[in-house]
Amino acid sequence: MTKRMLIIFGLLVVASLILAACTGSTYKCDDPIGCVSYGPGEPVRIASALVISGPNADLGLDSQHGVEIAIEFQGDLFGHPIELQAEDDGCNAEGGQAAGQKIVSDPTIIAVVGTSCSGAGVPMSEVISEAGYVMVSPSNTAPSLTDPDQAWNPGYLRTAHNDKVQGKAMADFAYNVLGVRSAAAIHDGDPYTEGLARVFADSFEELGGTIVEFTAVNKGDTDMRPVLSAVAAAGPPEFLYYPVFTAEGGFLTKQAKEVSGLEDTILAAADGMISDAAIEAVGEAGEGMYFSGPDLSFSGELYDKFLAAYKENFGDPTSVFHAHAFDAANMIFSCIEEVGVQDGESLHIGRQALRDCLYATKDFQGITGTITCNEYGDCADPKISVSQLQNGEYVRIWP
Repeated sequence: MTKRMLIIFGLLVVASLILAACTGSTYKCDDPIGCVSYGPGEPVRIASALVISGPNADLGLDSQHGVEIAIEFQGDLFGHPIELQAEDDGCNAEGGQAAGQKIVSDPTIIAVVGTSCSGAGVPMSEVISEAGYVMVSPSNTAPSLTDPDQAWNPGYLRTAHNDKVQGKAMADFAYNVLGVRSAAAIHDGDPYTEGLARVFADSFEELGGTIVEFTAVNKGDTDMRPVLSAVAAAGPPEFLYYPVFTAEGGFLTKQAKEVSGLEDTILAAADGMISDAAIEAVGEAGEGMYFSGPDLSFSGELYDKFLAAYKENFGDPTSVFHAHAFDAANMIFSCIEEVGVQDGESLHIGRQALRDCLYATKDFQGITGTITCNEYGDCADPKISVSQLQNGEYVRIWP
């Protein structure tokens, strides 16, 4: 190497050292699935993928508000503001697929709170997983999503209960509290509705009851009379459980009153129909029907602060998973604080490190309870209650 070349090389080394000193950048990512880096002043970006349009919007917007309050309370991460990109999961497989693909096309997004609906969660969890991202759902309850033999994918977790708990609780309520001995169940083919209906039916039979019909309607159907007539002909049952969503649930409730043989059948639904929109959809026909869902009898200083902020910003909660979404976002923030690496004014977060931290969550104190995750992402401290629609309001009656 000539003297001139040595001088040039020396100048380049000095220049690189000066640049490193100016930017404070000495970080090298060794995370097996990559890192997300934020420069000085850049926001930490998370996404939500919730149902925020259509007949089930009350469900998703309620959760999105929970995420927004979590961001407000957190303020920043390592001095970086937090930015939310809100996507719509459509409460269906196509919406979940589209939202997932849009999110993973943006390498600055570190984590996702979503989806609202299990039907959207199944395809989206696959997209998110393959791209190395992480998602925590506040309201997916289908058992399949945390079953490694069915629909679980690495990077997927949830703060919502597993419907193995909800279905069993509703069967217990029907058999032991209401004293019914025959029941029927209707779903719409969605992983959430079919999974919950199946757990209810199996649990009811284990208690000694009889399931006279287990059947389905199609999403988008408006005439439920043929299915309801088949249910009546098979029994009629004392109890009819249809854990579907708002639109189909409204038609089932109103038309059940018109079908011969079902006049005295007790009607019941689940948390997919706990919203202001669902109250409107069932109308007077829904008076007295029962709804299973997460127990919302939260208490404590954190919940009081959260609820005050919710009401100030958005009015009264419109559905039942706002606290689960708040907890999901805070789990993510807590793990970013644990695994994030400051490099001058820059921040680096390893994607696998974030996944590992979330799955290792133990005794995390959230609004919904003490959260501990298992290896497949079931993190909830599951508490189920039953409400009854009385004078146009959901009134918690059990336990």
